[in-house]
Amino acid sequence: MLEQLLIFTRGGLILWSCNEFGNALKGSPIDTLIRSCLLEERSGAASYNYDAPGAAYSLKWTFHNDLGLVFVAVYQRILHLLYVDDLLAMVKREFSQIYDPSKTFYGDFDEIFRQLKVEAEARAEDLKKANPLGGGVNKKQYHKAGSEGGSVGGRKSSNGALKNDGGDADADDAGGKKGHKLENGHSNVNFVAAKDANLKNSGSVNGKENESSNIGAFDVNKLQKLRAKGVNGKKAEAKVAPKAEPVKKATKKNRVWDDSPPEHESKLDFTDHVGDDGDRNVDFLAKEQGESMMDKEEVFSSDSETEEDEDERKNNKPDAKKKGWFSSMFQSIAGKTNLEKSDLEPALKALKDRLMTKNVAEEIAEKLCESVAASLEGKKLGSFTRISSTVQAAMEEALVRILTPRRSIDILRDVHTAKEQRKPYVVVFVGVNGVGKSTNLAKVAYWLQEHNVSVMMAACDTFRSGAVEQLRTHARRLQIPIFEKGYEKDPAVVAKEAIQEATRNGSDVVLVDTAGRMQDNEPLMRALSKLIYLNSPDLVLFVGEALVGNDAVDQLSKFNQKLADLSASSTPRLIDGILLTKFDTIDDKVGAALSMVYISGAPVMFVGCGQSYTDLKKLNVKSIVKTLLK
Repeated sequence: MLEQLLIFTRGGLILWSCNEFGNALKGSPIDTLIRSCLLEERSGAASYNYDAPGAAYSLKWTFHNDLGLVFVAVYQRILHLLYVDDLLAMVKREFSQIYDPSKTFYGDFDEIFRQLKVEAEARAEDLKKANPLGGGVNKKQYHKAGSEGGSVGGRKSSNGALKNDGGDADADDAGGKKGHKLENGHSNVNFVAAKDANLKNSGSVNGKENESSNIGAFDVNKLQKLRAKGVNGKKAEAKVAPKAEPVKKATKKNRVWDDSPPEHESKLDFTDHVGDDGDRNVDFLAKEQGESMMDKEEVFSSDSETEEDEDERKNNKPDAKKKGWFSSMFQSIAGKTNLEKSDLEPALKALKDRLMTKNVAEEIAEKLCESVAASLEGKKLGSFTRISSTVQAAMEEALVRILTPRRSIDILRDVHTAKEQRKPYVVVFVGVNGVGKSTNLAKVAYWLQEHNVSVMMAACDTFRSGAVEQLRTHARRLQIPIFEKGYEKDPAVVAKEAIQEATRNGSDVVLVDTAGRMQDNEPLMRALSKLIYLNSPDLVLFVGEALVGNDAVDQLSKFNQKLADLSASSTPRLIDGILLTKFDTIDDKVGAALSMVYISGAPVMFVGCGQSYTDLKKLNVKSIVKTLLK
């Protein structure tokens, strides 16, 4: 039987809940659904599983997008209730007819719900009797029978076609209006408060299978681009001739290497100078570095577009005119009653291809498009509004919501809080091989130094040859103390001793460097899990390359999974933040940032964009979103 059925607005105000179910829910399944699924643009999933001590729930939901209502049903996972989808559709249809925005109490809906529930259960029983040896009732067969019975949500038009009356979709764009906190399904929901909570819960999302096959679609677009480029290239040759030649960009002057000494010999000397007493002048590099980019406001402009994007738009223009000028103009003026899935598919397919060309993982791009489709289906399109622009605006809102951190990422404030408690703030850098953990650790140390924070480095990469010497060089150049024990030592013990040393010396921050390891290397992942469990760091930073595409999903998901499986604690520590490296080498292929944040829920706290210590900056969410959608 059902455990709970709840109706609330996107702002979080509960309008109606079923009073027949006397058992209180264990845990907070609806809070977790909002926090981990709806707000994270995972609303294209078929259902959501929530595990609590002594209970295992399944949650299903639907929306009335035009009215901004959310309908959620909770039931025991072991029961496999087939009538839940049909019941939600009927409840949505009946409740939308009596809904009044100025009304907050719907006690008269109790009797209507009882009738709908009896009807849905009776239909399920009839189907079971009709198929006693079939090993269960087919869901498609059940919904077909429900539609023939005329009680499934929807209304028939004059020609007998079943029409959607309000965006029946298992999704929500989770509006950010304030409401009241929802606890165990009995008090009001607060989307904003739920968004700030941590994502560490035992829920899991069961994704839908994509019904439409896009195999070969990317290659066809590539072919069209190449053909268009060839045609446009020939036209350009004829047209460019009378125009004045564009001003050439300044190029680097080639250096001539001969026996004569260079004119500016000092500019070529990047080594540390050695004084008469044999000590290196470590201030030489630090003085030349200047201010870190973390403290500078980034100015971003996305007005300029590449030639390929222009060619692609030109190729898409004839397709947009297939409906004819008059019909498209009439539709834009009069508006469309309700958006249907078939209306959204062309725009979503083009948007998915665009995201994939920006290096977004295919799985993530598909889920995002499903979530956007679910949030728009059944919504009324306003006058003078295109479907493509509506889809683009919905996707932009979804991307901003995903990339915006749900909690504070002000490390300096956390450092001062730890300092008041007379303990060092510990940061552990983890990641796969060769992504630049040691280099970016030094960048973070340089930035902290600029804010008068005393830093100590801990050389816990006791596996890779030269790792300790590399970190020792950074420490010498930045005049930062380093704690090292050499090679072939237990990194967890080295980190513990380093934290104890920092406590004695009064260091504010301990930056722990670890060995690079692949996500499938269980012995090294076990050692990392031990280091985190033994030392309880304040921040676990995953260092990843901005160059990766689909591999970003595999790296982060398996890192978190291994840390959870191999931890000796009942509440294991997972990745808290992301540091993206080599961001200056990817041009507009910024999709790795979106893939990593989506799959882990952890925010991007730093972005490495160069070779020097100052080349570390914050993630500009607006610039990333504009780059992804241009």
